[in-house]
Amino acid sequence: MADDNPHRTDSPHVEDPGRNDNSSRPDDAFVRVDGTRLATGDGSTVVLRGVGLGGWMNMENFITGYPGTESQQRRALRATLGPEGYERFFDRFLTVFFADADAGYLASLGLNSVRVPFNYRHFEDDDRPFELKEEGFRRLDQVVDACARHGIHTILDLHAVPGYQNQHWHSDNPTHWAHFWTHRHFQDRVVHLWEALADRYRDNPWVAGYNPVNEPADAVGEAIGPFYRRLEAAIRAVDPRHVLFLDGNRYSTQFDQLGDPLPNTVYTAHDYTLPGFVDGGPYPGTSRGEYVDRDVLERTFLARTAYMRQTGTPIWVGEFGPVYTGDPERDTQRRQLLADQLEIYAEHGASWALWTYKDIGLQGLVYADPDGPYLRRIAPVLEKKARLGVDSWGSLDTGVRHVMEPIERLFAEEFPDFQPYPWGQHGWVRGLVRHILLAEPMVGDFARCFEGLTPEQAEALADSFAFDRCVRRGPLAELLRDEPGRHRVDG
Repeated sequence: MADDNPHRTDSPHVEDPGRNDNSSRPDDAFVRVDGTRLATGDGSTVVLRGVGLGGWMNMENFITGYPGTESQQRRALRATLGPEGYERFFDRFLTVFFADADAGYLASLGLNSVRVPFNYRHFEDDDRPFELKEEGFRRLDQVVDACARHGIHTILDLHAVPGYQNQHWHSDNPTHWAHFWTHRHFQDRVVHLWEALADRYRDNPWVAGYNPVNEPADAVGEAIGPFYRRLEAAIRAVDPRHVLFLDGNRYSTQFDQLGDPLPNTVYTAHDYTLPGFVDGGPYPGTSRGEYVDRDVLERTFLARTAYMRQTGTPIWVGEFGPVYTGDPERDTQRRQLLADQLEIYAEHGASWALWTYKDIGLQGLVYADPDGPYLRRIAPVLEKKARLGVDSWGSLDTGVRHVMEPIERLFAEEFPDFQPYPWGQHGWVRGLVRHILLAEPMVGDFARCFEGLTPEQAEALADSFAFDRCVRRGPLAELLRDEPGRHRVDG
């Protein structure tokens, strides 16, 4: 492997002959909330420093290269590969994407936690609601156990819920509507799933806690607070020990609708910054018309975590991190941006999870080899996605400005007061045109890249994501190893 230089049953319980159980470990091994900090039962302070495992049990288009949503990709690949090829590809993918070697690598960098996103579809089918599938729990055990063997805690993150908790692709949402907040049926299914998850992991101290809903976006803001309280009571009835990590509304940026803090609960901020986006400018410098330097980063962090300081609860930044461009100068600036964030977090005693661990090269600490068989096979689609600005995260609209400009101008003229939730008129147009209208037909382009593969070849293709086939982003690894950050990043 190379380094670069610049990845309804009547009961919520699921029968599990191999139950994930560490009940022999003492209670003081469990992470808990102790005022403004996380601690173990013996009083030792715990600062969670780690990564998010995006792209594994919850896939995302920019992470592994497909257009649109995970479910759209899966349907297309099943039709192209056939049932056997489909099953063998995804079984192998899920096996190798995060294994013992990955956990060992994170431990070698001194990291001590992994946030584990997962899609509800691994645990339940829409045509058989409330009937939970053991195979999903076994997959989750895979990463929990691998991390535990290397002394790494996990935070379990339900990243995609039935009905979609937010308006974007990462909740496996093919539309721009979040129906979860208006349908009690969807909420009931999430409570039921978390009862089962809490039952399975209630005696496992290597699970630091539960992150029940990623980046919720309740447009009205009236359902999220009551739902969180209902969910907390249901989980606590099964498992009174584990910490809850609750994201704020509006993609984990808004906390005023949550009420008073719940016991043994951490409230989670996400802290992406303007210079770290694909269209970000220099750092320090101006991005999207706003000058950003270290002082601005700290003011933004303090604003996003004001609720935690006001309520005297711990701070955990559940997602943050820049994208990398391949330009040495810009990437050096982005590592400096990251170093400054890490230093700020250390100064304020904040735990954190960098997004993301493994991908195809945009953000990952580890990424698939650009010359490997998987990326060579999907190269035409990656080029087309970039040209049309299809991915919401990691692509620009340069190639479709002749399409976007008249639509944006029309809306500005005809609907000047139209500012839809969550990101206003510009974000709404961008999402509908680029990330839905243009993305959905491209799913077929992606599937055609896999035509002619035998089941054996499909399975072998997934090995492109195995740790020993991937590339490590060396300068980023060294920066994380040197955390809490450096004042200067070497080119």
